Amino acid sequence: MASVSPGADKGDYPWWLVALALIALALAGVIVANDLYRQVFSIVLKGLWVTIFVTLVAFLLATLLGLAIALMALSESKVLRQVARFYTEVIRGVPVLVLLFYIAFVGAPALVAVINVAISPLVSAGVMEPMLVRDLSLMWRAIIALMIGYSAFIAEVFRAGIQSVDKEQVEAAKALGLSRVQRFRLVVFPQAIRVILPPLGNDFVAMVKDSSLVSVLGVADITQMGKVYASGSFRFFETYSIVAYVYLILTIGLSLALRALERRLRRGAHP
Repeated sequence: MASVSPGADKGDYPWWLVALALIALALAGVIVANDLYRQVFSIVLKGLWVTIFVTLVAFLLATLLGLAIALMALSESKVLRQVARFYTEVIRGVPVLVLLFYIAFVGAPALVAVINVAISPLVSAGVMEPMLVRDLSLMWRAIIALMIGYSAFIAEVFRAGIQSVDKEQVEAAKALGLSRVQRFRLVVFPQAIRVILPPLGNDFVAMVKDSSLVSVLGVADITQMGKVYASGSFRFFETYSIVAYVYLILTIGLSLALRALERRLRRGAHP
């Protein structure tokens, strides 16, 4: 997410936003008036729904996995804590692009082999057919890779947010006889979510941008549609200008919405 300028908290008028809005309107005018830009925009826009689908599904799965890893890291079990630490350190140390290739061409075949072993009795009985690697589409391989890559970062966000809750409140809830699940659901999580949401929103915006990496697998997202058009027409300037424009509209719009949500949460925490 775009960083807030130093003067933002001092009540400075957001002239940068006005400038961006004017540039966006000017580019929109060019797209409407120019046949070439309009054609490029319509082609690039075909990949918008793929980008949205990949981002939403991968982020939802990464959030669920990250929460599970965070709870393991905060567990009383030493084994679970070490497993969680091992996972987060290893995954955070691998670039997303490398992880994407690894999951697509190493992890996917291994997953299919494991599934075939699990369903082998059904295959032998003629109830099911063995799964082939090509049955797992490249888009889902990309989603799995993004899920794994971001889950490690999201796990740290959840862990820090949960640990920010005053331990005395947890002890008070324990004294009232609340179970571990009830303490987490009624006391810890409602307070931790105010700390968790801003960095979680940052990760969501970052995933919107990193979803462009799925184009290396041929997934027809915004970047891939632009790449195909540019390679066939040699209109690189026009095409990638439109691609950058679409991503900026998405990310800046999300950033502004998340800032508004963050301000509302701050007002709710300090009436």
